[in-house]
Amino acid sequence: MRATPRPILAAFLAVLTAALTVANPAHADARARALTWKPCIEDKTAQCTTLRVPADRADPYGPSLTVAVARRLATDPKRRIGTLMVNPGGPGGSGVDFALDSPWFFSDEVRERFDIVGFDPRGVARSSPVKCSTTLLAAGPPAMVDSAVRYNQTVAYNRKLAADCARRSGAVFGKADTLSVVGDMEALRIALGERTISFYGASYGTLLGAQYAERYPARVRALVLDSVMDHSNDLGGFLDSETRAAQDSFNEFVAWCGRSKACALHGSNVRTVWAKLMDRARKGTLHDPYDPSYRMSVYDLLGVAFGSFYDPQWHALAHYLKEASGPVGRRAIEPVTEAEHSFPAVFCDDWSMRVRGWTDLRGRLATLARTNPQMPVSPLAMLSVGGCLGWQLSVDNAQRPLPPAQTGPVLLINARHDPATPYAWAQTVARQLGPKATLVTYEGWGHTVYGRTPCATNLVDRYLLTVKPPAANSSCPGVEPKPAGVGKRPRSVW
Repeated sequence: MRATPRPILAAFLAVLTAALTVANPAHADARARALTWKPCIEDKTAQCTTLRVPADRADPYGPSLTVAVARRLATDPKRRIGTLMVNPGGPGGSGVDFALDSPWFFSDEVRERFDIVGFDPRGVARSSPVKCSTTLLAAGPPAMVDSAVRYNQTVAYNRKLAADCARRSGAVFGKADTLSVVGDMEALRIALGERTISFYGASYGTLLGAQYAERYPARVRALVLDSVMDHSNDLGGFLDSETRAAQDSFNEFVAWCGRSKACALHGSNVRTVWAKLMDRARKGTLHDPYDPSYRMSVYDLLGVAFGSFYDPQWHALAHYLKEASGPVGRRAIEPVTEAEHSFPAVFCDDWSMRVRGWTDLRGRLATLARTNPQMPVSPLAMLSVGGCLGWQLSVDNAQRPLPPAQTGPVLLINARHDPATPYAWAQTVARQLGPKATLVTYEGWGHTVYGRTPCATNLVDRYLLTVKPPAANSSCPGVEPKPAGVGKRPRSVW
């Protein structure tokens, strides 16, 4: 994903042979001894190492990649259950950072009983990262593809960017799909000497967990999928479900403003306020209240709202919209900035999002706008589809339904009002996985659920510790966000 020049947009960008399939215990122990653990540079209370894997498992003697790994040992080794591998999503999120930050994410009991292990997926951060020209990244066209000219510009830019990234990145480029990461994860399990692993994946990390369990079901002890990706959507289904989720989150924000005096727009018609701001953005007369010299586009404004739905940060969004509606020059809350350069290298290798030209895309966007008046397209969907326009590499891990699970019980958990991974996706994946799967519904808002409430955390913890799923149709009540209430959870695009 190209770097965005606008800090205001970053709130939602805030987002791999048969020899590795089954190893006997002696072979696994030998591989484990080959791992050299040292105190992590970032945090000497944790251990870090690297693992070499083939870039292409069809060519095991060809180029290799370095996978960075971090772990925190179980704090009660006498009661240790095993290894819990973790992935925060993205795509492009750092599993190393997630493991390092695990004391602030997982409960004390989970940390007592598990070694928590995270790795940066190939192409990401410390693991043979995808590298691209920063100048070229900064020079990309706007993400909103809203004309034939913009469409052609985006196609040409993506082709130029892909060629540049391929030259700079080496063997990892074109081999960063999630199935390739699945192979790396199995190599790591063998190197650790573990017969089975437990796994917690958030957001895009749920695709890694689900596809690992599909390929290596006998190696899965427990599997938690938090905020679930549905990898069976075609282009139309993807755009529609993502945009419906964004509109649903906007509707929930409006409802909260109507009932809460803590909303800066309480007593106002929020949809009217929004419509006026959207109209100004279309005309090029909407100034960013944080940086009045910058004129905001429609995509910018959509991104502000969409990013606020992640935690959610309703208080901040209401304040921002009120400030944007007032005189130019007033100062609003500054959001966090992030950048994701590995996004298209992963996403465009996992999803076939082939658009048949501008006329095709224009028709799809018009259909979405008719049924989603305030969020006419999900910014995340636009980013994903637009980022793959003109992408000429083959899709190595194209969409398909998951087969019924062959593991033990699987736990899925999803917020009913998730802006990025729609609740309907979790329902679909639960049906695909069949009777082994139990879906827990968080009757609330935001993206990723673990850690939001004691109810949600306790249900996941109990499953990880015992591998006994909650009762069918279990749910947790939603808890409305507090001001500045950013939760202790990994941020990701998905």
